[in-house]
Amino acid sequence: MTELVTCTILERGGARLADVRLNRPGKLNSLTLDLLEQLQAVAESLAGDLTLRGVLLSGEGRAFCAGLDFATVMAEPERVNAVFAPDADRGTNLFQEAPWAWRRLAVPVVAAVHGHCLGGGLQIALAADYRFTTPDATWSVLEAKWGLVPDMSGVQALSELVRIDVAKRLAMTGEIFDGTRAVALGVASELADDPYAAGLALLDEFATRSPDAVAASKRLFDETWTADAARTFARERAEQSVLLSAPNTAVTQHRSLGGDARPYGPRLH
Repeated sequence: MTELVTCTILERGGARLADVRLNRPGKLNSLTLDLLEQLQAVAESLAGDLTLRGVLLSGEGRAFCAGLDFATVMAEPERVNAVFAPDADRGTNLFQEAPWAWRRLAVPVVAAVHGHCLGGGLQIALAADYRFTTPDATWSVLEAKWGLVPDMSGVQALSELVRIDVAKRLAMTGEIFDGTRAVALGVASELADDPYAAGLALLDEFATRSPDAVAASKRLFDETWTADAARTFARERAEQSVLLSAPNTAVTQHRSLGGDARPYGPRLH
């Protein structure tokens, strides 16, 4: 099978990072069912790696991702019907889980966007925890062009990132905007002339902190962003009670007090 999603483990300053790339450059990394299945599979293969510190998600060639390859996908109607059905346990279908599997990872996921970031590609980027974009990248919730809605986890992600009026406008119009406006809207996080290098630098920074504290921070915000205060306070206490006696917390405190740069151990979970 053609490797439509590549994953290379980078060793940087003692930290292990996953360099994950959409690999269909001749088609601007447009999405097929095979690519989506591989994207989900790669995310799931990384989920159990307790030594992994982060993921950089990018696209080979001239684009991050130009969205769904409708001609290729719709040539397999029976397969589309099969993967459109949600998994009973996760509550997502393939189109939703291929992006959202990256949000489920315990480690930070950073998207490096250049060129086109359209439709399903935008929704993959939104599932990351942080998004660097070139100023001239092309962004759009392009489903409106085809009379559709952003159903690859995009509604959930947009609701976490932008005001409801902005989300409605983007989904209803399919407006095309550049990276500078993506940051202004809150769809992207930060501008970078070289988003790949910027993403690596941010992941390097994350890796200087306890992997357990980083994972706990991601869990806390993901799980309580729309929760009431009482639930949020309870989750804060639960995470902190574990961190207080975690071996990696002791390493962090040793480093912060001027000790040598002891290596961190694997995440607790």
